[in-house]
Amino acid sequence: MQNLLGLFHIRRMLRLIARLTLWGIALLLVLPLVPVLLWSLTQSWFWPDLLPTWGLRSWEYVIAPWSQVGSTIWTTLLLALLTTALTVIISLPAAKVLGQRDFRGKTLLEILLLAPYLVSATAVAMGLYTSFIRLGLNNTVQGVMLSMLIPTTPMMVRMLTSVFEAFNPEFEEQARALGASPLRVTLHVTIPMIMPGVVAGSLFTFLGAINAFFYPYLIGGGKVKVLSVLLYQFMGQGGYDLPITATISLILAVPGFLFLIFSDRLIKEEYFALGFGGG
Repeated sequence: MQNLLGLFHIRRMLRLIARLTLWGIALLLVLPLVPVLLWSLTQSWFWPDLLPTWGLRSWEYVIAPWSQVGSTIWTTLLLALLTTALTVIISLPAAKVLGQRDFRGKTLLEILLLAPYLVSATAVAMGLYTSFIRLGLNNTVQGVMLSMLIPTTPMMVRMLTSVFEAFNPEFEEQARALGASPLRVTLHVTIPMIMPGVVAGSLFTFLGAINAFFYPYLIGGGKVKVLSVLLYQFMGQGGYDLPITATISLILAVPGFLFLIFSDRLIKEEYFALGFGGG
């Protein structure tokens, strides 16, 4: 009896430690946002004042038509979504081949796919910038979008390759044996079964694209406005305005947070459908 009581107390203690650990991690993630939120509601905050002068100057600036923040938000979202969609389209066939087929030079190809991470981003971007000048793609939205495919595609291919390695091709063979065309097999068998992996990869791609700074700044040349470049201008070149910087930072975090909630919900629904024969 005493042993059972001892085990019960140990389990309660372990659960308490686990909960405290989770709350501690959540607190560490939320705490950095508190001063950002405070600064976004600040008119001014100078030493040695303990509390700031509250005001909505930064939010009034953001929503003002002449500030161009609204158009910058739409440009950033459009670039992130298009980059994510193109990354998925490019990565799916490549990952399927790498994940389900063995061929000579496969290992070398997998290493070459990681080249953008092995080589300095500055060297890659400068070479890309020179090529884009010749092609007329510098200082354009198309050029920025193509440049952001360089860091996003290898990561997506790597993630989807792992998904296809665990994928059982017999499901596709059974569908073809029942008379399904290759397109129907892809749309109704392959994609639904790998959707959790696609959504997870899309989440990381979207977050990387919407927060990207170096490629939009260099390839865009300051003419393609995205939130990260605008944030840099308020922190450096355009003056150190902390309230506006904090407000733009909060706006920049919102799309990624919403995409995270959406993808988490979708992944859970997909796993539930696969496990219980739904959808």
